[in-house]
Amino acid sequence: MEVSKKVIFIKDWILNYVNSMPKKAEALVIGISGGIDSSVTSTLCAMTNLKTIVLNMPIKQISSQNNLSLKHGDWLKQKFKNIEVHTINLDEVFKSFELKLSNFNNEHGLANSRARIRMTTLYQVAAANKGIVVGTGNKVEDFGVGFYTKYGDGGVDISPIADCTKTEVWELGKELKIVEEIIKAQPTDGLWDDGRTDEGQLGLTYKEIEEAMQNPSSPNRAKYEEIRKLNLHKMDLIPVCKIPK
Repeated sequence: MEVSKKVIFIKDWILNYVNSMPKKAEALVIGISGGIDSSVTSTLCAMTNLKTIVLNMPIKQISSQNNLSLKHGDWLKQKFKNIEVHTINLDEVFKSFELKLSNFNNEHGLANSRARIRMTTLYQVAAANKGIVVGTGNKVEDFGVGFYTKYGDGGVDISPIADCTKTEVWELGKELKIVEEIIKAQPTDGLWDDGRTDEGQLGLTYKEIEEAMQNPSSPNRAKYEEIRKLNLHKMDLIPVCKIPK
């Protein structure tokens, strides 16, 4: 499908989903990070003309990441009248959480807790506005390597771009004329003080992962399957103990 048609298709899908709800949502609530995925998704939400509430939720954020998020928020406000943009600084919430759990310190756990605190914030704002939380995950992250936080950024109501590869999301970003700095920025999950990138953590570029997903003979297939296997618990249904009748 042509990129321009894909934009319209996803926008219409969001709108049709809301209109089909037994109790129609009154707002779309979405977190932005300054990355391409959330920038594209928030723009597509705004294009529906539904009330769209965009949250920037810094937690010990590197200034360059936060600046991109703020730039995108300003860009949205200039283009759309149905947009609300809020910055909710969660530094103190996270510090309190970290302090209360100081006897259970774990760097990886605390990184994921940032995503879970943001998820809780999104749902509180959605509840206050009778809205739904819109996910920003792409196909590579959500269904390929499972590169997201369980019950964090994976905790959403709808996922408009989850059938798009990262390459396709970049194409959507160009079509939507997203801020150029965001399109060119190295993808990062924004969960680490050192600003580590997605590709640095994964050990493969997104293009390499996409190729490995599609090609069983790829030289990166074994690495891809290794990462995927470790994260299948996020993508599979929760195991349920079935009691014999």
